[in-house]
Amino acid sequence: MSEQLSGKVALVTGGSRGIGAAIALRLAEDGADVALTYRSGAGAAAAVADRIREKTGRRVLALQADAEDAEAVERAVEETVRELGRLDVLVNNAGVYDPDLHGIEQVPVETVDRILAVNTRAPLLAARAAARHLPEGGRIVNIGSCLGERVPSAGFAAYAASKAAITGLTKGLARDLGPRGITVNEVAPGATDTDMNPADGPNAAHQKGQSPLGRYGQAEEIAAAVAYLASPSAGYTNGARLGVDGGSTV
Repeated sequence: MSEQLSGKVALVTGGSRGIGAAIALRLAEDGADVALTYRSGAGAAAAVADRIREKTGRRVLALQADAEDAEAVERAVEETVRELGRLDVLVNNAGVYDPDLHGIEQVPVETVDRILAVNTRAPLLAARAAARHLPEGGRIVNIGSCLGERVPSAGFAAYAASKAAITGLTKGLARDLGPRGITVNEVAPGATDTDMNPADGPNAAHQKGQSPLGRYGQAEEIAAAVAYLASPSAGYTNGARLGVDGGSTV
């Protein structure tokens, strides 16, 4: 295990499964104490926390926080600082996806509001709260999507809009926080093998076909990109968008 994040504290939103769980584990392997949020899967979050403790010996905090709830988002940041003593790395990973299966004209306003609240507003609010605590050398990593840059098929309008906004948010925050020595970057995954989008699912063949590599990514590959951007080695990388999508957007 690396110790490049030794003495640091990281908060990973949506860390109870999939990409978020892989990120939380990787940052702990790199030496950080970790807080992770979950919406409703308390058992899954506890299992991830136990696994991290067993594998790394790091302190882990599991916090219930629905990213749609503005107060819960900011409360999770404050609880992390209170319980773990500081905050050095924020990873905005929590997200929702609800495809426009019947065309954009059929999408309920409530669905649009939830997608934008979780995928776009929550990262901004978490960053605002974290900025009060992040020291020089602090890191914010926003998880976007390849669909924020290129939309290869119908049914993704609201989701793509929410993730395209992450690129603008990242660049804006990089300008705001860069003078304090805090970097803000985006990791934009492509199709990644998780329980939400399994590599053997009904749409897998189509998604594999979007990538020149012809396969799904692994959550650990996304986590590796996040770990780099969270590390001291990435100190001169700021406002960047790192696509980890197998070339789906080329």
